[in-house]
Amino acid sequence: MPSLTDSVVAHVRDGIRHQQYVPGEIYSVYQLADALGVSRSPVREAMVRLSEAGLIEIARNRGFRVVLPQARDVAEIFAVRLALEPAAARRCGERGVDLSGPYAALVEAEQRGDEPAFWEADQALHEAVLHGSGNVRAAAIVASLRATTALLGPPTSHAGRSLHEIRIEHAPIVEALARHDGPAAEAAMRTHLVRTGRMLVGQLAGATPDAAAVDELWDDVVGHSL
Repeated sequence: MPSLTDSVVAHVRDGIRHQQYVPGEIYSVYQLADALGVSRSPVREAMVRLSEAGLIEIARNRGFRVVLPQARDVAEIFAVRLALEPAAARRCGERGVDLSGPYAALVEAEQRGDEPAFWEADQALHEAVLHGSGNVRAAAIVASLRATTALLGPPTSHAGRSLHEIRIEHAPIVEALARHDGPAAEAAMRTHLVRTGRMLVGQLAGATPDAAAVDELWDDVVGHSL
């Protein structure tokens, strides 16, 4: 069951996502506590967590201000995901993990054109890979990182990829796992994450994914992933 601190964190994340809390403004911890009907302690604990995640800055004796992820932040997030998820996909192949269920939900959402359901299914599929690898801690880390990039607004479909194109990127991962081919699943997961990460970095940098500026930042933070 979520703690009061967890609930405050979720409230602020949702508020940032829906632009209830916006960069540049200072928000009072006291007012937030009153609005949520909780004491100041869980609110202060939530502020510490959100600050450590880089989503807010604490203004001493004043409150907090929102800090949205920048291009380098997103590159760093994908560097961590690339360190965890391709290896997890390989392990799933070795363990014979079946992702046909999560993938079927992704296909169904795409066919309906249901974006919220599609992104829910996308997250469920990635979580299934991490849990299937036997590493629950890695799944929690990636869930937190994805929550951060979600604050940027609609996922990468609005920046040039259709739901169909994104779903197709997942197909080689699922097909490799069906063959129990760990190395192929690992390579397919890496390809998918690099494409997604570079697109988000380019989006924030005001450039295309293959622009020189994106190359420079990606190589500096992530290195050669493929």
